[in-house]
Formats: sequence, C-alpha cells, structure tokens
Amino acid sequence: MSKVEVLRVRDYLGHILQAIAPIHLYIEDIDEVAFLNDIKTQDAVIRNFEIMGEAAHNIERCHAQFAAAHADVPWNVVYTMRNRVSHGYFQVDLELVWKTIHTDLLELHSQIRTLLAQITKASN
Repeated sequence: MSKVEVLRVRDYLGHILQAIAPIHLYIEDIDEVAFLNDIKTQDAVIRNFEIMGEAAHNIERCHAQFAAAHADVPWNVVYTMRNRVSHGYFQVDLELVWKTIHTDLLELHSQIRTLLAQITKASN
C-alpha cells in the first residue's frame, strides 16, 4: 500500500475504535430492559454502529487487498449491521443490537486494535 493508503486505512480503523468506545460507555450501567426502553441510548448506540459500518465498508471498497488480507475481520458483517440499523428506521431489532454489543463487539475491538498497531508499526 502507498503511504496515503496506509494513512486512510489507519483513519478508518481508528474510526471503528472511536465508535466502539462510547457504545460501552453508554451501556455500562444498564441492563437489556433499560436499553430497550431508553431511546436516547438506542440512538447513540445505533449512530456508532453506523460509523463502524461506514468505515468497514470504506476499507472493503477502497482497500480491498487489505480487507482480503485480513478476512478474519467481519468487514461485510459490520457493514450489513450498519445497513440494518440505518435503514430499519422504526423496525430496528434492538435485541439484536444488544446481543451484538455483548457477543461481537469485544472481539471486533481486539481485532481492529491489533490491526491498527500492526499497520502503525509497519508504516514507521
């Protein structure tokens, strides 16, 4: 990858990490029932899923070789989730959102953090 491409991928990876962090902050003191009844928290969480999805899609679309080299990261799944929450309008499956936070987000965070460290080290 060119230096410019490396910088863009680093930006996108950073966007994903920056979107994950507040999600955990928003839900740290609530349970699923509280989440399902709190539209402000739902909106905040959904907004960050949108950011993650856009960044993942940009990596897949603009940096396909990088995405393919790191196929263990569910780039398309993250983008698909973004589409579900963005275009579901009033039909978003909030139970799925809650489950995703608790079953998939920690692993995604770990994967992205590792990739960001690797690409940063390689570019220095």
